[in-house]
Amino acid sequence: MLENLSEKVRNCLRHAEQCGHRAKIEPDPNLARDYLDMERHWLSLARSYQFSESFNVFCKHNMKRQDEATEIVNRPGA
Repeated sequence: MLENLSEKVRNCLRHAEQCGHRAKIEPDPNLARDYLDMERHWLSLARSYQFSESFNVFCKHNMKRQDEATEIVNRPGA
């Protein structure tokens, strides 16, 4: 699954995983909570990158379709 993700997303997920692991082994509850907060922030950033990348693909696809439609409409005899 990770091979289909961008480097930015993979890095965020790695950081989140590290924070989650550190939270589990951290004896200080306050620090463990901080690690869990950081894990959530890394996951949120990964989702933001994924959304942004998906949106860019969507926009490029629609621009291509719009260009194709414009070309068809502007053909002589159309």
